[in-house]
Amino acid sequence: MRIGPFELPNTLMVAPMAGVTDRPFRKLCKALGAGHAVSEMVTSRRELWNSLKTSRRADHQGEEGPIAVQIAGTDPQEMADAARYNIDRGAQIIDINMGCPAKKVCDKWAGSALMQEPVLALSIIESVVRACEPQGVPVTLKMRTGWCAAQRNAPELALAAQDAGIRMLTVHGRTRDQGYKGLAEYDTIALIKSRLNIPLVANGDIVSPQKAQQVLRLTGADALMIGRAAQGRPWIFREVSHYLQTGQLLAPPLVAEVRRWLSEHWHEHLGLYGEYTGVRSARKHLAWYVRGWPDAEGFRQRINAIETPQAQWQALQDYLDHIESLGDRLPLAPWAQPAVPVHNLIEPT
Repeated sequence: MRIGPFELPNTLMVAPMAGVTDRPFRKLCKALGAGHAVSEMVTSRRELWNSLKTSRRADHQGEEGPIAVQIAGTDPQEMADAARYNIDRGAQIIDINMGCPAKKVCDKWAGSALMQEPVLALSIIESVVRACEPQGVPVTLKMRTGWCAAQRNAPELALAAQDAGIRMLTVHGRTRDQGYKGLAEYDTIALIKSRLNIPLVANGDIVSPQKAQQVLRLTGADALMIGRAAQGRPWIFREVSHYLQTGQLLAPPLVAEVRRWLSEHWHEHLGLYGEYTGVRSARKHLAWYVRGWPDAEGFRQRINAIETPQAQWQALQDYLDHIESLGDRLPLAPWAQPAVPVHNLIEPT
């Protein structure tokens, strides 16, 4: 799997999720098996480039390359300038956001709203590619299947994007109207794959190793992008990778392993955001980690009331001690419980 000059270690990617896929989360996902990670979207508006929010999103200190930055906006020249700005700050791949369904983004005609304006969308793609080509930086694109069920124009826009110089395309199998509701559909992704020569990445509802295999079979995609299923479970990448290679499911991770990963994540998170903001923004990550664990609701209530890093750290360690006292391994993931006996799971290596 290549993106321009970059050869990726595998074909599993973590999705660029605003407020989630920051540097600490990207590094952890890569360490646990993701072959590629794209940053949270960075605004193309010049007046916001030096804001604290943007500077955190554009922080790649200590991150393994290739460094991929997603930019969002509505003006072709602004988007080209944003691409150059991020390249000057270490971006090796530029990704264009035409997939975000958030109302505050679409109300400004950015993100997936651009799929309603294919002429403008193509102009943005062409401007960004022109800005990046002289510096040898490949441009990728993330989109949805369309704006609504009656307007699934992704196949046409995908071909135009390829002709304009896009080097990889990611398609989420929902329209903007769907948001994250309902089920992702993969027929449109398969149709796009059949028409393209560039790598295509399938995204949407990939929540288990079995589903990953099914999506590859249904779409013929070159790679998979996992988003919400990695929240609180970044080890899903090693689970999927192992299953695709061997057809066998890994046993749940050891509590001791999760303690180490979670601790690294927590320390890096507070290092990026500082104590005041970090303690508060870490709450959502901690809540995601403990979904399905014993006494999870009580733990969530405790950490939501904590306002200092020392108290949050101690509450986390106490809770992990409690979980470890119940057994060496985490509970089975929900997708594994109905049909996969424990004795059929193998130890991670």
